[in-house]
Amino acid sequence: MPAPLTVMHLLPSLHSGGVEQVVLELGEGLSAQGVRNIVVSSGGSMVPKLKEQGSIHYARSIGKKSLFTLREVPRMKRLILKERPDIFHLHSRVPAWVGYLAWKMIPADQRPGLVTTFHGFYSVNAYSKIMTRGQRIIAVSGCMRDHILEKYPRTPADIIRVIPNTIDPALDRYGYRPSDAWLREWHTMYPELAGKYTLCLPGRITRLKGHLDLIPILQGLREAGLPAHAVIVGEVKKGKTAYKEELVRAFDKAGLASCITWTGHRRDLRNVLCACDVTLSLTHVPESFGKTTLEALALGRPVAGYSHGGVGEQLNVFLPEGNVPPLDTAVMVDTLTQWYTYPPETPREIPPPYRREDMIRAHLDVYRELLPAIPEPEQKTT
Repeated sequence: MPAPLTVMHLLPSLHSGGVEQVVLELGEGLSAQGVRNIVVSSGGSMVPKLKEQGSIHYARSIGKKSLFTLREVPRMKRLILKERPDIFHLHSRVPAWVGYLAWKMIPADQRPGLVTTFHGFYSVNAYSKIMTRGQRIIAVSGCMRDHILEKYPRTPADIIRVIPNTIDPALDRYGYRPSDAWLREWHTMYPELAGKYTLCLPGRITRLKGHLDLIPILQGLREAGLPAHAVIVGEVKKGKTAYKEELVRAFDKAGLASCITWTGHRRDLRNVLCACDVTLSLTHVPESFGKTTLEALALGRPVAGYSHGGVGEQLNVFLPEGNVPPLDTAVMVDTLTQWYTYPPETPREIPPPYRREDMIRAHLDVYRELLPAIPEPEQKTT
């Protein structure tokens, strides 16, 4: 019987976050396909679940931004030679440097296939360029692929594969409804939402999320006679309270303080998305993906967002009428006004490529492209 495909993933830690969640989902899906899945990180609260799903975990200090982290390179080389993975998958920049240098120390004919994933818009510099060194490069959206080719023009376009992240269809499914007990608690906690047209703006309280665009949006909706009310869901990072204070003053000056509910961080975001009428994406710069908007769409909840980045790509597939020209609050008002009377229909099934099985299958296809491992890609000259 042939040995199972072995894949080794490197990332900083397994505490929480988008990259960590993707690796966890990959671990579950790949293990279910008979893949021997190994994850290397500094550890974290997600490790028990990872192991429960069938993956192997090695604790290594490969995530700290320090030259001392490079001491892990020879240890990583030994681990690769011990486990003999077929595929070596790098998910973050510091671990990628450790992994790549270890990979280069191994004779070319013994190296596993090398895959990197661009999960976000990293700063463009020599440090980030390490993510272009894969024999295959995975981009989590089409805009991410365009970013790689624009900022790193020597990267061969034919080695980039677009594989969007996904959500758990067992949890985020059309027709999901919070429990009656949860809804009672929600309305008790936020009685001001009763009878309102609720617009959920999720995400950390940072300037890039476009919170100030709520002012002309709410003003336009209320001038049209709609009982619009914004529900801002997200945490303020430590030491970043000045921006929220700025927002509070701006909403108050615009006469909208009573039209805003701040919930802070919520662990039950799925329920919050279902309790609100529309989810908004007002980011002023493109996001590489947009996990929360995908979750809302999978739940069958309408999303209106600026048509750039990964969110724009999701809306093209799920709900094209939800795409609004970036920063055009007037069009956003028109869209939301129409939806108040005629709520849009969203797909009852998650369309490809956003199903979990799509992501697992696409990763396996990329891995199989590298078996047997091919030489390191040549960088184009300029």
